Amino acid sequence: MTKTISVLLMLAMVVQIIKPLNLPGLRRRMDFWKLALVAFALWSAALLLREFVG
Repeated sequence: MTKTISVLLMLAMVVQIIKPLNLPGLRRRMDFWKLALVAFALWSAALLLREFVG
């Protein structure tokens, strides 16, 4: 699950750099760092969830 999340968010960051997604807060190319923060938060949550559930 963490690999899937990381691949999808890396692709979203690449797309954001090439052509901005035009979502609120993601209108400029330099806003890709916001996606990196979301990726880190989701990855951390997935690891914690795996630790407590599994």
